[in-house]
Amino acid sequence: MALTHRKFIVGAVLASAAVLSTVAIAQVPPAHAINVCQSASFYEGYNSASGPYGLKRTLGYGDKVGHTRGSHPVYNGWAASFDYGPNDWGYMRYECLGGWGSW
Repeated sequence: MALTHRKFIVGAVLASAAVLSTVAIAQVPPAHAINVCQSASFYEGYNSASGPYGLKRTLGYGDKVGHTRGSHPVYNGWAASFDYGPNDWGYMRYECLGGWGSW
């Protein structure tokens, strides 16, 4: 019985951490940047086991995006980013973020 209770507590803590990390993303405004790659795939999410998933669109050079270094997650080079075109969150390659504060 104690093992089942312990598993429940661990599960609750992990679920809480996931919710809190999502809230943290929403509360920190992204720093203005642009896509500095010729084109960059913009994905719905990132899974640590399989990588990015759910291609939303391809961003062109100069598209306005946002990411706050040190606050928004970067997993294996995939950065949580905000696309100011349709105003939504997703993941793109970190090396494609540049032109910080240029607009």
